Amino acid sequence: MAMEPPPLFLCPISMELMEDPVTVATGVTYDRRSIERWFFKYGKTTCPATMQRLASFDFTPNHTLKRVISSWLDRASSSSSPSTAGSPATTSSSSSSNAMERERLPSVLAGIEETPFKATALKNLKSCMAGDEAAREDFVACGGIQVLGRVMTQALEESSAGGDFSAFRTCEEAAAVLATLPLSDDASVELLLKPECIRPVSVLVQRGSAEARLHAMSMISKISRASVRDWTAEVDVDDMVKALLELLSDGASAKLSSRALDVLLDVTARYSRGARRAKAVELGAVRVLAELLLDADRHVAERSLLLLKRMCKCPEGRLAFAEHGLAVAAVARAVLRVSGLATRLAVNVLWLVACAPAPAERVLEDMVVGGAVAKLLALMQVESSPSTKDKAVKMLRAHGAFWRQYPCFPTDLKDYLKSLN
Repeated sequence: MAMEPPPLFLCPISMELMEDPVTVATGVTYDRRSIERWFFKYGKTTCPATMQRLASFDFTPNHTLKRVISSWLDRASSSSSPSTAGSPATTSSSSSSNAMERERLPSVLAGIEETPFKATALKNLKSCMAGDEAAREDFVACGGIQVLGRVMTQALEESSAGGDFSAFRTCEEAAAVLATLPLSDDASVELLLKPECIRPVSVLVQRGSAEARLHAMSMISKISRASVRDWTAEVDVDDMVKALLELLSDGASAKLSSRALDVLLDVTARYSRGARRAKAVELGAVRVLAELLLDADRHVAERSLLLLKRMCKCPEGRLAFAEHGLAVAAVARAVLRVSGLATRLAVNVLWLVACAPAPAERVLEDMVVGGAVAKLLALMQVESSPSTKDKAVKMLRAHGAFWRQYPCFPTDLKDYLKSLN
């Protein structure tokens, strides 16, 4: 375990080891980066430690302290060796250090709400909790979720009022801390479902950084697994769906896309009215999902097809599917190609659009031109679930006469279609 630096070596603002110590007019030494942020980013005019107002903002490099810190780092580096890394003494020291950190937790949480350097304090808190189950339990017991909920709410208000990016960054760092929690108990989940927590989380899904979005969606997935309560009751679902679809459309990160699909599945599973599905279709759900299928692996394809199935249960979804030039071909491509589940879901989607009342003629045309009919015929020759094969037979019987008229339809298959009728 690394040696703990003496308190004198720590910046009074960030509480981290100083890299470039400088002294201000009051004689107090800070790390240059931290004190510059205090003066020039936050517009403060006082010494952070003494709160004395300063007439000058000049810095004096503290070369002596810098040399001492450098010497200490050299000694700390030479004294650590692989042979002692896992020794009982090291383990005991680590446990003692963790216990001391946990004892300080109430004061740390109280300080987070007061300090102007919330992002730094939250980063330190996250590092203390990482890999320490006892620390996470103590965090919840000490009211940490409530504290960070207030911090996030305040940060979002400040960010909205003045466009302060640092305030939004604070919200992201708070979410990073909360994302370390397992959220496996009802009490923790209930606290996160309160508006002051779940609303900032939903905002991060919509406009957070890539890392913050992952943290936010991770929390939503944990909440969804642990609670039967509808977490969407406190958020703007339409804005959430729009943000998730934009993430999927951008395709910037496979990890982000995978998480976005999980959350979108959870959101749409809670749709109790067709109007909600229609709104998702209006926001572009069918288009995004159909295009996602064109270059999808098994996991993405299966979840995309399940979402398309849900969208096509409403008339607006079927119309959007019919109007998209590649939707039929993208779904047909998954039949007998990706997995058994993907085949069942793809046939269900085709069934919904082809056997709906007054199916769009364009869909029927696309099914023969895009290879869907050939796939349905192939299903007759292979092992598949009875319900899937039954839907394929019904589609072929219902529209066989229409499909046989196309010159591109194989002659040998025309006789097979006749035999089905």
